[in-house]
Amino acid sequence: MTVLPAVQAELAAATDRLLATAASLSDADIAAPSLLPGWTRGHVLAHLSGNARSHLNLLTWARTGVETPQYRSLEARADEIEAAAARPAARHLADLTDSAARLAAAIRELPARAWSASVRGMRPPPHPAWYVLVRRLREVGMHHVDLGAGYGPHDWPETFVRRELHDLRRSWPYGRSTVSEVVLTGEPGQKWQNLGHGPAVHGSPADMLAWLTGRSDGEGVTLVPAGQPSPPGDGGALLPEPPP
Repeated sequence: MTVLPAVQAELAAATDRLLATAASLSDADIAAPSLLPGWTRGHVLAHLSGNARSHLNLLTWARTGVETPQYRSLEARADEIEAAAARPAARHLADLTDSAARLAAAIRELPARAWSASVRGMRPPPHPAWYVLVRRLREVGMHHVDLGAGYGPHDWPETFVRRELHDLRRSWPYGRSTVSEVVLTGEPGQKWQNLGHGPAVHGSPADMLAWLTGRSDGEGVTLVPAGQPSPPGDGGALLPEPPP
C-alpha cells in the first residue's frame, strides 16, 4: 500500500484541474453539447458528481464489510444524471466540489486494513478497495476531456497515460480486436503484438490512448505498412474503427 499516497496526490491534482475547468463554465457553456453523443456538459458534470458519491459507497463497503452497491441500478444512475444536467453552472460547481471533498475525506480516513477488502462496481470484476482510486482517476481524466472545454488528451499526465494503457492492454478484446499490433512511439520495447487480425498501428502513448478510448478520431495514430519500420503520412487516414 506504499503507492497509496502517490495515487491520492494524483487524484487530488486531477480533481483540482477539473474543478478549475468547471469554475470557468457559464450557464450557456453548461447547456452546450459535450464531446459525448447526446450529452451536454451538464450531463458530464452531473455524472462526475454522482460518480464521486458512488465511490463513497464502495469505500463504505470496504470499511464496514456490509455490501453497499455503487449505484442502486443503471437506470437510477441515468435518471439522476438527467435530472441534474440542466442545473446552473454554480450549482454544478458546488455539487462537484462537495462530492469530491467528501470522497477525499473518506479516502484519508479509510483504515489501512480496508484497502485490501474486495468490492464490486456496476461492472465486473470485483477488485480491492485501493482500485477505487484508479477508477475515479479514470473517470476524472477521461470525462475532463469529454467536456470539450480546453482540456485534451495531451494534457493527461504521463503517469495517467501509462497506467491506463497498462489496464487497457490487460483487458484487450482479443476476439474482437480490429488491429493486430500497437506500437507506442518513444517507448522502447512497447510493441503489443498478436492482438487480432487487423493492421498494425503506431502513435504516441497519449494519442494512442485517446484513439483506443474514443477520445479522438485517430489524430497522431497511423497504420504501419507490412515490412516498414514507421508509418508514412498523417494520423487518422485509413484507420480501422478502434477495438470495442
